[in-house]
Amino acid sequence: MTRPSRTLHLALHPFGVGGPGQHGLWKDPRVAKNASIDINYYIRQAQAAEHALFDALFIVDSQFINATYPAHYLNRLEPLTLLSAVATHTRHVGLVGTASSTYNSPFNLARRFASLDLISGGRAGWNVVTSFDTGTSRNFGLDEHLDYATRYGRALEFVQVARGLWDSYEDDAFPADVERGVFLDPARLHALDHEGEHFKIAGPLNISRSPQGQPVIFQAGVSEEGRDLAARVAEGIYAPGGSLEQAREYYADVKRRTAAHGRDPEHLKILIHGAPVVAATDEAARRREREIFDEDTDYERSLALLGRSFGAYDFSVHDPDAPFPDVAHLAEKGGRTGAAKLIERATAEKLTLRQVVESLAAFRRSPFVGAPETVADSIQSWFEAGAFDGVNLAFRTTEDLDLFVDGVVPLLQKRGLFRTEYTADTLRGHLGLPVPANRHTRERQLAAH
Repeated sequence: MTRPSRTLHLALHPFGVGGPGQHGLWKDPRVAKNASIDINYYIRQAQAAEHALFDALFIVDSQFINATYPAHYLNRLEPLTLLSAVATHTRHVGLVGTASSTYNSPFNLARRFASLDLISGGRAGWNVVTSFDTGTSRNFGLDEHLDYATRYGRALEFVQVARGLWDSYEDDAFPADVERGVFLDPARLHALDHEGEHFKIAGPLNISRSPQGQPVIFQAGVSEEGRDLAARVAEGIYAPGGSLEQAREYYADVKRRTAAHGRDPEHLKILIHGAPVVAATDEAARRREREIFDEDTDYERSLALLGRSFGAYDFSVHDPDAPFPDVAHLAEKGGRTGAAKLIERATAEKLTLRQVVESLAAFRRSPFVGAPETVADSIQSWFEAGAFDGVNLAFRTTEDLDLFVDGVVPLLQKRGLFRTEYTADTLRGHLGLPVPANRHTRERQLAAH
């Protein structure tokens, strides 16, 4: 079989005891009630992903909760601490953690990710978020969440600063020559001396580069600001998915923006969220998909989830059968893009609050549900249609993961779409991304010519 020019990328996103849309997962007898705070659970998940030759393990995060949040959100481990532990029990799989550019310091976060990158031998990735939960501000001494322009301007500068700090040491900075008594070549150490709109940081960072040069930058966002940030700095994207048409539009738009910024679009990998349900037959898988939906559908939970897009707003104070309330002013500091579309639809169709909630929570069939052949066919057709470069996979239980790995992955491999062995030791290598040259080394080499 002729190998295709593009290779599919797969990542694993553990559910723990249940995230959004998985509110009843913790009740499943196969799921340990402490899964989200049990490091052994994550180690087993990472090792399963590595056994299946996946590109990466992906850990999400947030820094604000209330009692209505999904079970996994209420009690879970901090991503970089978690991934550092997982790194010592794996050899190949990438380790991607979420961290906010709004509520972190560049020097501290750059050092933590550089540490994970060295601990793992060059497998770290940073999912850059600007914080969706507006209540986070009050956990960091601010009365209000920053507005969109400030958040995304800060995010861009944050990534630029982190990359500058990661280049503090050139790769040959430590000769460690005992005879000459020279451990460090001071000419290969560089202060950053950055002073911008949001940050003033001297540097240098007190940690060297890893075998992949720098951690891989991931990003997720659908707004204009989010898409542009991704096109400018991201090397991987966790995309929203949706219908095939929506996924293709997003893919084409972000790739186009990437080229417009003078970057190679192939150096930006777009992964959509997928929660496959695999069974012996299509009918059994569809039946299980519906059972999962029925187990997890709850009006009050859906109402609370809606509030997250509007700054953790409490919609329960409104009459559910009255017209959808005027909350447009709350969307600016929450999930603005999705919230604006929702308000526009509610207004145009004169929907009540209950109708909006029910429409958001309505059953929608996934394209990645069925017998192994059916799921493999769907993934292949979306991939070849230009909807994604890969899928960020989430499974309710280990048994569900095994069904995908044992049934679907071999079919993707047989079709030449997915690797049959690791050919690299770093996350960049898995994703086909170049190792970024140290900027100071590059400048010196250019000056020499």
